Amino acid sequence: MTLARFVPCLALTAFVATAAFAQDAARDDRIAALERQVQVLTEEIAKLRTESAVPDEQPLASEHGLGPAASKVYARNRGASIGGYGELNYTNPIDDEGTNFARADALRLITYLGYKFNDRIVFNSEIEFEHGRTGPGSISAGTGEVSVEFANLDFHWKPELNFRAGMLLMPMGFVNEIHEPPYFYGVLRPETEVRLLPSTWRELGAGIYGQLGETFEYRAYVTTGFNAAGFGSDGFRSGRQNGNRAFAEDAAFVARADWSPDRLPGLELGGAFYYGGADQEQAGRPDANLWIGEFHAQYRRGGFSSRALFAYTGLSNAGALSTALGKAPTAGIAQNMLGGYFELGYDVWPLLFGESEEQALEPYARIEFIDTQHDVPNGFVRNLNQDYWVLSTGLSYFPHPNVVLKAEYRNEHAESGLRPDQIALGVGFAY
Repeated sequence: MTLARFVPCLALTAFVATAAFAQDAARDDRIAALERQVQVLTEEIAKLRTESAVPDEQPLASEHGLGPAASKVYARNRGASIGGYGELNYTNPIDDEGTNFARADALRLITYLGYKFNDRIVFNSEIEFEHGRTGPGSISAGTGEVSVEFANLDFHWKPELNFRAGMLLMPMGFVNEIHEPPYFYGVLRPETEVRLLPSTWRELGAGIYGQLGETFEYRAYVTTGFNAAGFGSDGFRSGRQNGNRAFAEDAAFVARADWSPDRLPGLELGGAFYYGGADQEQAGRPDANLWIGEFHAQYRRGGFSSRALFAYTGLSNAGALSTALGKAPTAGIAQNMLGGYFELGYDVWPLLFGESEEQALEPYARIEFIDTQHDVPNGFVRNLNQDYWVLSTGLSYFPHPNVVLKAEYRNEHAESGLRPDQIALGVGFAY
């Protein structure tokens, strides 16, 4: 081969070899890129599987007056939210038991369902299953129930002013809005928050809520009122309408304010006021207007916890209403009722076992006084069995901040007649 023919052939061979090398390098780059993409996708799928089975645990925190677990939907960016709580207990009268028996109860199993449409509109709800079953009662007790505890739409505008409508938890006391078992002492709720602030108390209505500055929070609603047909010598609990085709002839107004001063971290001071008609324009009933006022204080810091609450009520035309409802002379509806309690608790786990981020052991004691016959109308006689003290002491063990095992002893002493003392055990959780 002549030099003139050899050079072009050598150049062609070099070009072909270079092109082939370049193709191989490009192919290797594509393969490497694909491998990286596969690795990323594999990691994302594994993460989604893990989060679906065991979601990343986020600390629960109360927002807009609702319980910590009930507030999960507000922390979402968008879409659905599921939470809940449960409580099961055992109660055993041990003195002055009368006709009361030891019982075990699947008291409540709750599901919170929420949906965040966008940053401005949030739906939130609580569906409750009580006493383990519905339909015909068991051989030992009546039936349970499924009910809607709250179901409201929140319209967020700005921190100072937002709007809420639907089935609303009445913003009174400690327990009515925040009744998840890890967040109150005792297997059983305080008597004042059962009879005078009848937890769980909800009505249909609408209102506003917000926060003024960093320390002041409020809620104010207009709702359906009580139905006085359910009032009794032991309080207002059976007068709740609960959104069940509620009479809406008489409305009610309720407002609450809480202040958490900067200079005393852990302290909360607040109060609430309710006023509303209760006769609901029913034939044969006199006008009956009810007001309830309560003041509360709470201090939590370190392992120390304390609460105090006082409630007082006034009912107009209590005598005429009692007569119209056919109340016996010793079962009249009082013009005024009152109740209150004070409790202390302390986490002793660090003292006994060292510091723990999850576990706590909190003994507590509560003293409570309640009188639902404080001032009865003329023609009726005070039922002194409804004028009584409750001394409670117990222990709450938290193996996890949202799981609690409880033990409680309650001693009740009435001005007249017997009230059962009892021990109670319970388990509760929120998620």
